[in-house]
Formats: sequence, structure tokens, C-alpha cells
Amino acid sequence: MKVLFIGGTGTISMAITKLLAQRNIELFLLNRGNRNYTLPDNVKIINADINNENDVIEKIADMKFDCVCDFIGFVPEHIERDYRLFNGKTKQYIYISSASAYHKPAKSYIITEGTSLANPYWEYSRNKIACEELLFKLYRENGFPVTIVRPSHTYDERSVPLGVHGKNGSWQVIKRMLEGKQVIVHGDGTSLWTMTNNQDFAVGFAGLINNPHAIGEAFQITNDESLTWNQIYQCIADALGVEFKPYYVASDFLASVSDYDFTGSLIGDKSTSVVFDNSKLKKAVPEYRPQIHFEEGIKRTIDYILAHPELQIDDPDFDNWCDRVIASLENAKQQIINI
Repeated sequence: MKVLFIGGTGTISMAITKLLAQRNIELFLLNRGNRNYTLPDNVKIINADINNENDVIEKIADMKFDCVCDFIGFVPEHIERDYRLFNGKTKQYIYISSASAYHKPAKSYIITEGTSLANPYWEYSRNKIACEELLFKLYRENGFPVTIVRPSHTYDERSVPLGVHGKNGSWQVIKRMLEGKQVIVHGDGTSLWTMTNNQDFAVGFAGLINNPHAIGEAFQITNDESLTWNQIYQCIADALGVEFKPYYVASDFLASVSDYDFTGSLIGDKSTSVVFDNSKLKKAVPEYRPQIHFEEGIKRTIDYILAHPELQIDDPDFDNWCDRVIASLENAKQQIINI
């Protein structure tokens, strides 16, 4: 097979890139080369900005692919661009959407590919929905061979998956844990969530490539393991060898603060209990059986981050914000007690 990834070095796509390379599939990555130093030797690079269509057209002029996968398409204009570039040049086009597109508030905590798509809280998710709608229209009317993939919370060894963090990522929360500080947990920590290791995700994704049962279909790829947020944070604390000290804050309150925009990521996603039913994927890709439980996966991630100082990016603004939120809420509680 000849496969082209648009992107190919992100949290989700890097594991797929490595897996396909191991299988000796002829894999091309079209990207700007910012992270290509970590790639397997047999992966071929097309150094280009996908938005520079003339340059891309010139560089893929004589090429055709069994599959093209776009990991960095976020708005319908990106889909229109890809259609212009790859219609007639690929037997399959896989688009990475998002499980956050599923109906919020949730109609049922059991999520399947048939769950309706609607998210009034997060523009990111609404744009993904619009991309899906356009792609299915192109499939119905023009035969464009689309497959939709909906990941949920997927992580790798480079970043700890969390519910609440600052602009510099997860390290500051990890640092607070190491320093014995309280960490903010949305709600009361009892809502259900699913964390998927990118190596498990890669197996499901690879099985959809060149799969005739995948054309014209949407698939969610997640772990089968459901955890509460308390369990998730406890696993992180255990991997660090420290005590988990949660400070619970209502998601609605976090969404109301002006310092950070948590409306989409919490109200439109992580504060809602979900359990994903992957039956459709397993029927199409029988080898998909997630192997990495979160307790094991997060231990690998923590060990990797602690061994790589370049991933330990401080975020003093977020640290101070956490302290202010905790102090102000504690003060408010004391005032109520004194009434």
C-alpha cells in the first residue's frame, strides 16, 4: 500500500506512523518538517505546507495513493482544499474528527457511532461536525471515498491527559502533585471518562486503512476501560509516588472564570460521563483489542516525562491561578459557615 498522512507526528498520528513503518507500508508524511527528527528511517517526507496548494500539487503531481489521512483538518475549508487536492488521487480518505462532537448534553452515557452530533458549547466540535457533514455530502453526491474516525481523549508518552490544566500543558499539575499541593478536579471527580493510549489507537486506525467496510462510515476508536476522574488522578499520583490531594470545583464555575476558557473542554466534553461502545470498530477490525490499561500507560508517560526535562514546561500563571481559586473558594466557604 501507498499511504499519505497530512501531519503524522502528533499525539495520535505518531503511533500510527511508527506502526505502519513497522509493517513496511510505503508511508509518506506531508508536513512542514517541525518534528520529523523522531521518525522511522523508512518513512518518506514531502516537505510542504498543505495550505500552499500549488506547491503540494507540484510535489504530488505523479502520485496516487491507496489512502490519504488528514490529522490537521479543523474547518470545512480544509476539507474543500483536500477534496481539490486528492479527489481522483486516492482510493480512501480518512478524516480525524472528534468524539467531542457527540450530543451535549448527553442523551445517553453509552456512546455509539449512531449517537447524534451536536455541541453548542464548543466551536471546535461544531467545526468538526461541519467537516463530517461536508465529507458525507461529497461521498453521497460524488463518490469521494471517505472514512470518519472519532477519537476521544488519546494520550502518548509526551503529555499527561488531564481535565484541568493551563496553556503550557500538564506539567504544572504534575509539579503541584510533586510539591504536595492540591490540584483542581472538575466536579466531584465521579463522572466517567475514557483514556486511550495512542499505541492501542494505532491498531484500530491501521485496520481501517484499505478496509472496504470502512468506506462511507464513521468509527470511534477508544479504550474499553471507563474510569472516574478520581481514579484517573489517583493513577497519576500513584505513578508519581505521591498523595493525591484533590480540590473539587464545579465545572460550571470553572467555565465561568475569565482567565481560562473551560466551557468547551469541560461543559462540552470532559464533565459529561461517557462510556464508548466500540462494537462497530471491532467488527470491521477484529484485531482491535485495547491492551494498555490507564494505570500502565500513565506510568510509562510519567517515567518518560520525568526523564525528559524539555517536556517539563513550567506555567507559573496557571499555578498562581490554582492557588487563587482554591483560596477564594475556601474563603467563601468560611463566610457561609460564619453566617
